[in-house]
Amino acid sequence: MPQSPSPDPSRAELFRLLALLWLGGVASRMPILAIPPVIPLIHDDLHLSETAVGFLVGLPLGMFALAAVPGSLFVARLGVRRTMLYGVLLTAAASAARSAAIDPFTLFVATALTGFAVAVMQPALPSLVRAWVPARVPLGTAVYTNGMVSGATCGPAFTIPFVLPWLGGSWRLDIVFWSALIGIIALLFAAFGPRTAETPASAVAVPSRWWPDWKDPLIWWLGIGFGATNTSYFGANAFLPDYLVTIGRPDLTAASLGWLNGAQLFASFGLLWLAGRVHRRLWPYLVFGPLSVAAIAAIIWLGGDWIVLSAAILGVSAAVPFVLILALPPALSAPNDVHRTAAGMFTISYGIAVIVPVICGALWDLSGAAWTAFVPLAICALVTTAMGVRLTRHRGVLA
Repeated sequence: MPQSPSPDPSRAELFRLLALLWLGGVASRMPILAIPPVIPLIHDDLHLSETAVGFLVGLPLGMFALAAVPGSLFVARLGVRRTMLYGVLLTAAASAARSAAIDPFTLFVATALTGFAVAVMQPALPSLVRAWVPARVPLGTAVYTNGMVSGATCGPAFTIPFVLPWLGGSWRLDIVFWSALIGIIALLFAAFGPRTAETPASAVAVPSRWWPDWKDPLIWWLGIGFGATNTSYFGANAFLPDYLVTIGRPDLTAASLGWLNGAQLFASFGLLWLAGRVHRRLWPYLVFGPLSVAAIAAIIWLGGDWIVLSAAILGVSAAVPFVLILALPPALSAPNDVHRTAAGMFTISYGIAVIVPVICGALWDLSGAAWTAFVPLAICALVTTAMGVRLTRHRGVLA
């Protein structure tokens, strides 16, 4: 039976813990980003409008917001490992259920359940970092966010050229395929996860707190910044496929999505080595926020093969703030408060991320101009920069 990690784990033990954190990150993003490559197929099969496409992408993010605080409660009552394990199992089941959708409503219901399951995991991941590798918080965060980026990259990179042809072009079987991989992760987590932090709060003398401190301005600035970063990334994944079809370049879909997500993977691997150097620094926000705006402008006005390069730049520009912000809750919170801070941040950030894609789709539908869907995403990139500036003035968080 796996044991609890020691305060100073051996190299083999550290590798096992980091591998599990990485797999947890994969499971939290793979089911969400498996959808964009097959959106044109779902669009035609279930007759979705662009507003509905925006809602489909924004819905799991909305569930991330609604279920983040319950996820914090589960961590406090069940323990961080059990919460994570149950979240991965539920994610696999709910994600597979999307393949059985017969109309937009049933697709939305299954998608909402998937988002809820992933949301349960999200406060657990920073808590696992603090519990398992307390002396290596930046590294642990970089590892599980690398897993997130890897999970997000798999669907866009491999679905169109490999998985769909293998499965006869069926978007339903494609979703089942990615869901089955999440089920395998659940089995690995159950078999090798250390029995850490599993004592329910009711069994100890002082109950664990789980409700976020909404009066703490740090939670709000983290939430706004993380929401802006997420929105730029998820929104680009949502609307880029249909945008390319509209401008007559569907041949660029696989490459654009692959580089949008694959470039994030390269950035994430780089941050594994540089996490300690860029952690709690201002300059990444000042650099990558404006760079995201430039990439979005290039997608709209340069067009053609420039879209692929611009998508890659946008992927890198979204990945760096994503990793850095996720490292802040475990670094700035007391050990028993990490899940509360993270839950508050996720609630605010994904509340933003669910609203903006719907606005993007509505702008497209109302104006009839595909490029208008990207304007709110550019605004969000600027908000990321503003958040970085604001955090430098808050409790000396950044330096």
